[in-house]
Amino acid sequence: MKTIPQRLEALRTNMAASNIDAFIVPTTDEYLGEYVPEQNKRLAYLSGFTGSAGTLVVTQDRAALFVDGRYTLQAFNQCPEPLFEHHHLISDPVLAWLKATLQSGQSVALDGRVVTYRFFKNTEIELRELNINLQALTQNPIDEFWTDRPAALDAPATLLSEQYSGESSTSKRSRVAETIKARGADAAIISQLDSIAWLLNIRGNDVPHLPVLLSQSILLSDGDQHLFIDPAKIPKDFADHVGDGVFVHAAAEFSEFLKGYGAQQPKILLDPEGTNALSALSCLSSGCLLIEQKDPVELPKAQKNAVEVSGIRAAHIRDGAALSEYLCWIEGEVDNGRYHDEGVLSDQLEQFRRALPELKDLSFSTISAAGSNAAMAHYSHTNGVPAALTPNSLYLVDSGGQYFDGTTDVTRTIAIGEPRADHKNLFTRVLKGHIALATACFPEGVQGHQLDVLARQYLWEIGKDFDHGTGHGVGCYLSVHEGPQRIGKSPLPTAPLLPGMVVSNEPGYYEPNDYGIRCENLMVVVRLASGMLGFETLTFAPFDHRLIDLDIFTAPERTWLNNYHEAVYNKLCDRVDPATKPWLLQATAAL
Repeated sequence: MKTIPQRLEALRTNMAASNIDAFIVPTTDEYLGEYVPEQNKRLAYLSGFTGSAGTLVVTQDRAALFVDGRYTLQAFNQCPEPLFEHHHLISDPVLAWLKATLQSGQSVALDGRVVTYRFFKNTEIELRELNINLQALTQNPIDEFWTDRPAALDAPATLLSEQYSGESSTSKRSRVAETIKARGADAAIISQLDSIAWLLNIRGNDVPHLPVLLSQSILLSDGDQHLFIDPAKIPKDFADHVGDGVFVHAAAEFSEFLKGYGAQQPKILLDPEGTNALSALSCLSSGCLLIEQKDPVELPKAQKNAVEVSGIRAAHIRDGAALSEYLCWIEGEVDNGRYHDEGVLSDQLEQFRRALPELKDLSFSTISAAGSNAAMAHYSHTNGVPAALTPNSLYLVDSGGQYFDGTTDVTRTIAIGEPRADHKNLFTRVLKGHIALATACFPEGVQGHQLDVLARQYLWEIGKDFDHGTGHGVGCYLSVHEGPQRIGKSPLPTAPLLPGMVVSNEPGYYEPNDYGIRCENLMVVVRLASGMLGFETLTFAPFDHRLIDLDIFTAPERTWLNNYHEAVYNKLCDRVDPATKPWLLQATAAL
């Protein structure tokens, strides 16, 4: 097994033979997803850095690692100097470093499959101004010397019945094909794995926490779909399940297919933010004309149908029962003086969820954060030594599950011992913002950024804020983070909030080096009796009464919380174990 210096040297030898002066290695893989399977974690293999976001640039004498603030300490620990130099991904970006480091006539290369077409195009333009050439390689040189590379998972596709999807693949493909035609295209590259899974009503196990299959796809404007995948993953009933017009090809045939199809000079729709550079460049070199627009599957996938919403409700109730059993367990452990560490706590929560026969996977790696670690909004206890709970502090746990009928994501902040006055004040302000958003009423056409202030207003009153979005879209037994809907301060165009969209409601507050607070439920957009739009809360688990400052909690807010807790008890009381039921009654008692 090669050491990390030997791996860097092997890459540099390859670069020298190919006249490459700098090689870019991001965390992403060929499918550009949020989660990367083990066999595609090239940055981790080359450098030892295991964070979820980062980029390494290797030259003949330097290895520059770029990460954001979440991973600064981890990057120094896993990639020590002087073998690596360290840069901030935002304030000292990769492109600026390349422009300052390289000289006219030099060459930069990257695997054209692991960056978006937009990134490649924009980077190429900026480097070209300095006479620096950017190459999109068709094969990754790291793969040539990664001799102990993990094998890809080989589990076949799961055929998701209409009992859960609520619509046939034929119907979905027909609807999206109409959008493709309306946009003036003959076909669309569907590259996002959750879009492919949604279109075909299939799920898989190829990626951690994301029930999809590694594949590529082209959907024609007549509704026919070409799927490029390992044929061994296709079960025998696949053709009957998807209906006529779906053609399966080996994954390696994608480029050859484009060459043949490009002879007709078709207009190909692709999302430059979600399609890898090599696919787009292959289209161009094959004679295709590109129409760069958003993924046409994204919007219909986001609008859940009645069957999906019904399933999502059921998934949240069983998930809420597991979470409530966990919260009861923690309180009992603390009362008995057992202050577990974040890793033990995370594992225990997973055990409660694993006890549910319907659970397929976690929807993301649990954020289990004690005390000051919770001040890092996206903290991971796996990045170092897990911290233990301490008396009179806060504990934040953000977690979720994947079920055939839905995807969950919920955050609770709880008191460990006796909370301080500032704990209660800030928690209450966050909860007030959560309630204001949950009870919002708005007309059609409103986007999430127009509602964001509702969740922040009580923090703003005292000069506080939080530095992340207030809400993200959530799939149905798919990605826990999906678009186009979102709630946040940025006015960047997303999409109006439409009935059937599921979105998180997660305001927070983070006191540096002290504590963190977040209150998160999922909600679905519904049409109200007035004809306006609003939200129905989907998540059911108690908020910690001990953290509420009644002096700043209004009567309407108290009514909302009492009604919510009454619903929590009624929905969960017959689902939790007998030992949890008395705790649940107390945890949901009216204020």
